[in-house]
Amino acid sequence: MSSTTPLDTASSPAPVRFDTKIAVLLRADLEPWQRLNVTAFLVSGLGATLPEVVGEPYEDADQVAYLPMFRQPVLVFQGEKETLKAAHERALSRALPRAVFTADLFATGNDRDNRAAVRAVPTAELDLVGLSVYGPRNAVDKVLKGARMHP
Repeated sequence: MSSTTPLDTASSPAPVRFDTKIAVLLRADLEPWQRLNVTAFLVSGLGATLPEVVGEPYEDADQVAYLPMFRQPVLVFQGEKETLKAAHERALSRALPRAVFTADLFATGNDRDNRAAVRAVPTAELDLVGLSVYGPRNAVDKVLKGARMHP
């Protein structure tokens, strides 16, 4: 029997630290199903347009193939409506890649209507319930100022 186990940190490689961050900020008053739905929609925008955030495809021991996923963790935060508005403004001012989910999108049922609902509202008046952002770790941290980790 080997003395090395998966919990043996002395022989484990150092944890990977990414110089970038993928983060989702959710409005604190969302229902649980809304939090999950909004998070899924928001991160799909990042993966679709930023190929560097997506890792390699997966394969199990039986050589069954699976889709690739993000190469790094997605950190989920929450905040009040004002926190979300301020984070959105900071993400825009830093020109970071971002996706938004507005309250209006809960009433639509398809991508075309989603885009039309966002397009109908001026930037400063968007009723944001979620925001995803990607970029250098310190820039994303500044965007998320005032938010707290999702419980």
